Amino acid sequence: MRYTLDRKKELPLLKNPALIIVSSFAILILVGALLLTLPFMNRTGSFTPFLDALFTATSATCVTGLIVYDTYVYFNMAGQTVIIALIQLGGLGLVTLTSFFYLLIGKRMNLRTAHLTQESVSSDDKIDTVRLVKMVVFLTASIEAVGALLLMCYFVPAYGTYGIFMSVFFAISAYCNAGFDLLGMHGEYSSLISINQNPWVLTILMLLIISGGLGFIVWQDLWNFRRRRRLLLHSKIVLVTTGILILSGATLFLLTEWSNPATMGNMGVGGKILNAFFQSVTTRTAGFDSIGNGEMTTLSKFISVIYMFIGAAPGSTGGGIKVTTLVVLLMTVVSVTRGRTDTVIRNRRVDKLVVYKALSVAFLGMLLVMITTGVLLATESSSSEINALFESTSAFATVGLSVGISAEAHELGKIMLIIGMFLGRVGPVSFALSISMAAGAREKKQVMPDAKIWVG
Repeated sequence: MRYTLDRKKELPLLKNPALIIVSSFAILILVGALLLTLPFMNRTGSFTPFLDALFTATSATCVTGLIVYDTYVYFNMAGQTVIIALIQLGGLGLVTLTSFFYLLIGKRMNLRTAHLTQESVSSDDKIDTVRLVKMVVFLTASIEAVGALLLMCYFVPAYGTYGIFMSVFFAISAYCNAGFDLLGMHGEYSSLISINQNPWVLTILMLLIISGGLGFIVWQDLWNFRRRRRLLLHSKIVLVTTGILILSGATLFLLTEWSNPATMGNMGVGGKILNAFFQSVTTRTAGFDSIGNGEMTTLSKFISVIYMFIGAAPGSTGGGIKVTTLVVLLMTVVSVTRGRTDTVIRNRRVDKLVVYKALSVAFLGMLLVMITTGVLLATESSSSEINALFESTSAFATVGLSVGISAEAHELGKIMLIIGMFLGRVGPVSFALSISMAAGAREKKQVMPDAKIWVG
């Protein structure tokens, strides 16, 4: 690893990687919001209300997909370009891209920059950060380019030269798990419903979504598999759990929506299977809508909430508490019921700090979702409990599926959803750490008496 020791005196805030990452997202969102307010960014030619522009910029940068305006109907090509740029920058992270260009011009990566980049892509010091950063950018560009070319086979014949832009837009939006679309010409907020019987487009989008949701560490591990002939435990957990979640989700959606005339009821068997798998994939990470979420059964919405909350893999473009967090929590329960003092996965002991972080992420995520749900219920009298929970979870997990609340939400509700999307993208634990470290909080090494507390 080409790291150099930077002996220059640094500001204290620059020694806080979590704070730098959080700040980079906040600055990008603010710049994006200011741009989207301008009259020449939309088809009306008037200024966009700042709160709505902030909501859109947050949703794009945090690769969520919740919208207050239909992207095609309201924004023109300039606005759509700003949105897709925010998605790309937010999906990869400013820190990752900055580190890449830093290396591209021949600069050496110092220890602080390496640590910062590791935090950005959720890796550790045992992984070659320089190679990982290069792989992240080249892999992203390659997958998005291939995806765009394949999508052009449909969009160019159907929409002419605009289909080229649409293909690039969809490829980036899908790989970054953002869920923004440009099919509003077939109906405002209709997403992919107009083409939900097109296996070519839906299959390509599913592959792009899954590729972005696996995480960059898994992709690097798969690349090195030819040489090492083994995978990290992390990669095995991500791949197996992702497969189980996709299959189980598709099965559940088939069962709950099979006879629903408002969603899959009028489709043939092939269409039902295709859309069940697409719903399973998009629910966990992406936010594209091939069936009307507002028209789904209450049970389907509840299932969606669970899958959205779980999300994708660490170091990916997806959100949620992450699949590895779920596995660590489940195996902790299994280990406790077996009388073990440590969490064990495949005969490997999981560090207690990892377990504590998993518990913290899950708890803070649930707390944020509950608070947001409460605010939506208090400000939206027409919202049902399941719809408010659905929208809140979609915001925190940066999924972007909507039952229509975001577009009609009260200002306080929009602000709460913005907070949910932001914290969901940077991570509630990372945000809390950045604040505590900025305030100078440090763990004190001292001997304390044991606390005797009975639980369960």
